[in-house]
Amino acid sequence: MPKASQVLAALKRDGWVEIRRKGSHITLEKAGRRVRWTHHHGEDLGNPMMAKTAKSFGYRLDELRRMM
Repeated sequence: MPKASQVLAALKRDGWVEIRRKGSHITLEKAGRRVRWTHHHGEDLGNPMMAKTAKSFGYRLDELRRMM
């Protein structure tokens, strides 16, 4: 299972920029679009959470998995 830190690193490699961080709340921006993501770095992300994350950032689940 992927960790939240791995997903965050993949999103940053794809061009998402961290705008703000307060605790486990991270605001990322890409092309004028902002998304707030709330996860702890060591947290395991299962399939439902991976799918929700992918949808929030405008990806399909298989696209997000390939980015990692």
